[in-house]
Amino acid sequence: MSFRTKAIGAGVGAAMAIAVPFIAVHEGFRPAAYLDPVGIPTICYGHTAGVVIGQVKTKAECDLLLALEIEDGFAILDRYTDTPLTTEQRVAFASFIYNVGEGSFRRSTMLKKLNAGDVTGACNELPRWVYAKGKKLPGLVKRRDAEKELCLK
Repeated sequence: MSFRTKAIGAGVGAAMAIAVPFIAVHEGFRPAAYLDPVGIPTICYGHTAGVVIGQVKTKAECDLLLALEIEDGFAILDRYTDTPLTTEQRVAFASFIYNVGEGSFRRSTMLKKLNAGDVTGACNELPRWVYAKGKKLPGLVKRRDAEKELCLK
């Protein structure tokens, strides 16, 4: 294994070590399916795909879903950006992607700024994303503030 491969692996591990608790805190843990503030069936740490009200998952199942979806967030970030980012910036953007999804990230001004090399400008876009179905959510305000703070570290 080359030094570069080891360094990349270490970077991914460091990012996951920060991302898992960061995202878990902002999503909250609920093992039984519920409707989120805008009526989307949700379970575990904000997981929505295929969720049905009445469904229950174990903590281990939820932890695995969280890790897999965070990995997906990092993969999406890497797919659409070439700009070098710090571990903290990667975590902030992966948290954002985890929350809003690939499509919203792909169409965002934030991504345009990232790809133009304006990382600070991209970080400053985070607080704009505090609405769900036109409703400003206090939890999103808090989360975006935390993501922005992490991103600008």
